Amino acid sequence: MTSEGAGTSGDARAPFDAARPYEKHPQVAIRPESFGALAYHYGNRRLVFLKAPALVTVVETLGDFPSAAAAVAAHVPDAQRETYCKALSGLLASDVIRARLPCWPGARPSAPGSVSE
Repeated sequence: MTSEGAGTSGDARAPFDAARPYEKHPQVAIRPESFGALAYHYGNRRLVFLKAPALVTVVETLGDFPSAAAAVAAHVPDAQRETYCKALSGLLASDVIRARLPCWPGARPSAPGSVSE
């Protein structure tokens, strides 16, 4: 469902966990296309193809949900949810999405460009 235009990230990071909150990386721009969208990361200059319109919607709305699983559940039929979570795992590895801190009173938002873990 995603196709990277460059190699994989070489740094160590926490694996994707659908129960955690994520957001589209602030340095990523998404350009709609007939097949889905192109996601371009201005920081690492990586280009990623989002090959399904529903995946584009999930990525763009991740920050509105308490978890990735909730975002997927809101936009994807039950039978396809595991596939979309695998796609989000690849998008995390490509820095298209990043982990974010859960929102609760007193929580500090993550700094732009940093990854919350």
